Amino acid sequence: MESSYTSSPSSSSFCSSTSSDYSTGASTDTNSKPQTTSPSSSVRRALLLVQSDEVESKLQGAREIRRLTKTSQRCRRLLSDSVLPLINMLRVRDSPELNESALLAILNLAVRDEMNKTKIVEAGALEPIISFLTSENSNLQEYAAASLLTLSASANNKPVIGASGAIPLLVETLKHGSSQAKVDAVMALSNLSTYPNNLSTILESKPVPSIISLLKSCKKSSKPAEKCCALIESLVSFDEGRSALTSEEGGVLAVIEVLENGSLQSREHAVGALLTMCQSDRCKYREPILKEGVIPGLLELTVQGTPKSQSKAQTLLRLLRDSPYPRSELEPDTLENIVCNIISQIDGDEQSGKAKKMLAEMVQVSMEQSLRHLQQRALVCTPTDLPINASCTSEVSSK
Repeated sequence: MESSYTSSPSSSSFCSSTSSDYSTGASTDTNSKPQTTSPSSSVRRALLLVQSDEVESKLQGAREIRRLTKTSQRCRRLLSDSVLPLINMLRVRDSPELNESALLAILNLAVRDEMNKTKIVEAGALEPIISFLTSENSNLQEYAAASLLTLSASANNKPVIGASGAIPLLVETLKHGSSQAKVDAVMALSNLSTYPNNLSTILESKPVPSIISLLKSCKKSSKPAEKCCALIESLVSFDEGRSALTSEEGGVLAVIEVLENGSLQSREHAVGALLTMCQSDRCKYREPILKEGVIPGLLELTVQGTPKSQSKAQTLLRLLRDSPYPRSELEPDTLENIVCNIISQIDGDEQSGKAKKMLAEMVQVSMEQSLRHLQQRALVCTPTDLPINASCTSEVSSK
């Protein structure tokens, strides 16, 4: 995942501008005259400007690079030689305008360009970028978080960023930053968490309270909610992560709310997190999960989730019942019996009633899906030029 500031790349082969803007989101003037300068001459001019000794020329060059690389992959390639001059601009002290222009140009150069991402990090950009996370200038803080988000999308950069000291500062940004900086910080942390060695560093920075706070405030079907749940799923693989989640007021409930109302991918991460907890210590985590009303969401996932979500939801339901082991032949180990067993242990008429209603709906949906499947099979195995006999028999028996 790269920075949420970015726009989708243009399919054109020449250097073009776009209506979206990293710093302001403002639209370009649709009445302005089209560019007549060729791409190669524009690139050469931008490189000369950014390498100049004059501050105003550097600023103009950085802005040109930013404009040219907004949507053009070709320009990102052609302007890769601007990386070092731009990093030198980041190191200029007490010049927010110069720093901001250079950061935004670097951000555009890195978007969807693996070679530039690696080159930017290898050229020494991390140190000044990370320092901006603690800046009192909110723009610099936001652009730094966005840059780290984009750079952390590269597998090559994840261990380097993890070892650079960026993770504790990203967690601090997640806690105290602006709304946009918080979102980009959690997405960057989610990217970094896919490199296993970074997980312990993230855990040591105690991010769970801030992740839960963001999760509570954002729309449950949003990309930030998905990244929050992905990060939680990784962190609850550790005892410290599980303890932090259950100790945080409303932490388990926030995950369950995503399980009920999130995107398909978010719900998969949410049920994965709860399942990991229950599998690690069923006796310890069964009650905290059950008391937050997880059953209706799990029932819905068993018929409407992704294949992974369905499997995880069914496994979690078995762990949540009174005994995780199969019942006797007199009480078959069906999903309905498992859920009925759990419902019988739930305190409160409202939650129990809701679970029973969901169970009935689940059974109805399952029956309807089975009926549609049978109808589709009938259409497949009944050619119009053949009688309805052996064709269907052989088709069904092969299943």
